[in-house]
Amino acid sequence: MTPETIEGYGVRLRPCHLADVPEMVAGCADPEIRRFMPLLPDPYDSDAARWWVTEGAPAAWAAGGAAYTIADPASDRLLGSIGLTRLSAERATYEIGYWVGAAARGRGVATAATRLLTEQAFAAGAARLELLTRTENVASQRIALACGYRHEGVRRAAGADGDGVRQDLIAWVRLADDPPGPLARLLPDLPDGRLTDGVVTLRPVEPADTDALYRLHSLPEVVANRVPPVAPERAALARRCRLAASRWLAGEAADLAIVDAVTGAVVGGCALFYDEPATGQAMIGYSLLPEARGRGLAARTVQLVAGWAFGIGVARLWAGTRPDNVASQRVLERAGFRREGLLRGRLPGPDGARVDSVVYGRLATDEN
Repeated sequence: MTPETIEGYGVRLRPCHLADVPEMVAGCADPEIRRFMPLLPDPYDSDAARWWVTEGAPAAWAAGGAAYTIADPASDRLLGSIGLTRLSAERATYEIGYWVGAAARGRGVATAATRLLTEQAFAAGAARLELLTRTENVASQRIALACGYRHEGVRRAAGADGDGVRQDLIAWVRLADDPPGPLARLLPDLPDGRLTDGVVTLRPVEPADTDALYRLHSLPEVVANRVPPVAPERAALARRCRLAASRWLAGEAADLAIVDAVTGAVVGGCALFYDEPATGQAMIGYSLLPEARGRGLAARTVQLVAGWAFGIGVARLWAGTRPDNVASQRVLERAGFRREGLLRGRLPGPDGARVDSVVYGRLATDEN
């Protein structure tokens, strides 16, 4: 990599200039940027910006990486910053990182700059690029997918806040011979962000759902059907809610809040787990708060999820219930699922016991 100006996809990547200092200060003082880049100097003032232009960026180049200003091709004014850190010269591996100012967000600037620098890096001999995102930085994860980066997993405590608290980071990776993207997702977004039949509405789980879902999953009858059958800690439910959007983007699970379409209250939870993508099989699970039971909301929920799942290419849905969970079995039957058999001792039970599971299935070709 060399500090030369490159253009493409509607953006310009050029070396940093002292004329960029005012926009750098404004951008790096933005709370949204500081939220995901907590190690920036605080406060970020003109001295910090000048240090980056005169010392930080040149040091990045000297270390075998890159440091560019993302500029508007028409005005050459700073929109953000993007760069590479060389992780291993022997393995030709680099980490890519960026930020975009508030005025330029929502215009595809970060995606364009990431795509452009990715292509430049591979042309210059890079073999592997890594893009690390905070678990809650969903926007950056969408950029990774749009630029052909694949979800590789969670790096536990790989990041740190300014106060020393360790944070998990999600690794997105692209190899030199990978297709350019965007990547097809196993679990696309819901149409209009939700599913509804006018009585029940399903939407992605959010951090604000923690209290409702903790109450739900702490109920004895719901705990009995958890795997293992142990009540969750609130912190674990909070983490699940924080990670829900990331897990959806990674194709692991579509975690849904069940909402009363009339009152707007969260009345339960439902999840679709793509447990066998190679065979087109996914599993569904659901539960309702006591005040929502007996109104047919569970069957409506399963119908909505099944219709969406078959529409995105799932070929087979299955669900398992404890033999004594007759209410759940009736829900599945009303939603077009057929009883397929009994798996003996499939689930862990209390005190080391094993519990049977009744399996229900529905195919995309089944009539309902």
